Amino acid sequence: MPELPEVETVVRGLQLLLPGREILSVRLGKTDFIDDPAAIEQNVPGCRIVEVRRRGKFLVVFLEKNRAPQIESGFAPVRFHLIVHLGMTGQLTVRPGAMPSALHTHVWFALDNDRELRYTDPRRFGRMALVSESGSENILGALGVDALDARQEEFHIRLSGRRARIKALLLDQRVFRGMGNIYTDESLWRARIHPARLGASLKSDEVARLYRAVQNVLREAIRLGGSSISDYVNAEGARGEFQLRHRVYQREGEKCSRCGAWIRRMIVAGRSSYFCPRCQRAPRRRRPKKKAAREACHTPARQRQK
Repeated sequence: MPELPEVETVVRGLQLLLPGREILSVRLGKTDFIDDPAAIEQNVPGCRIVEVRRRGKFLVVFLEKNRAPQIESGFAPVRFHLIVHLGMTGQLTVRPGAMPSALHTHVWFALDNDRELRYTDPRRFGRMALVSESGSENILGALGVDALDARQEEFHIRLSGRRARIKALLLDQRVFRGMGNIYTDESLWRARIHPARLGASLKSDEVARLYRAVQNVLREAIRLGGSSISDYVNAEGARGEFQLRHRVYQREGEKCSRCGAWIRRMIVAGRSSYFCPRCQRAPRRRRPKKKAAREACHTPARQRQK
């Protein structure tokens, strides 16, 4: 599934291509991933694209449409947000209108420069919704702080005292929006922290190390255009290169590039987690007391003497 670096790469590409363009028409194919297809068909044509932003793993296209003048000073614009989640295999690209569409393309936005903004998604696990400017908070408002924008103090506060495993905390979009399986595993490896450690067990220096690892991994991945594991491409259809820098993700059975131990895989928070057992020491398990010792503690002294 595209994560923060992939979505950020797509957004930066679209931001170069879309602002100022007018959407002339909309054509829809399969619509089972669209919240309200009729709303898009009726309201998007005639809209001008103002900007494109990222909120966690969501893309938000800011639209503005002029309606009949209400006052003498000019038009009263209507503002919409087109919210897109790429799911597992979604792609949002800008193509020449005359170029044949890729298989599984389901949405075409015709632009005023003879190009099209196209949404392609073989598995249709993505999501698309058109909402009012204020209505976007119903979808995006519950997200946590952006992992790329979080300051170290805020990062520490959101982890300290939490009894959940660190892998689960980093994946929880209510804690840090944008993190996913790839960059969580890579960050934990760089920080030398086992994915099953509890957030509350991390010392201050470990949290600081993890914060730096998350920031470095995300920024490096953005610089290299994200990770093209499956179907991900940027706004112009090019693949990313960060998958060539992965050190643990999907490298089970390979040697750790840092210490030479074999990379392992385990399930944490319901997700496959890749780690080095030597670089990332597993948390110590509490040894249960022997049954006889436990029974002796709860047996009255008189009964023990018998």
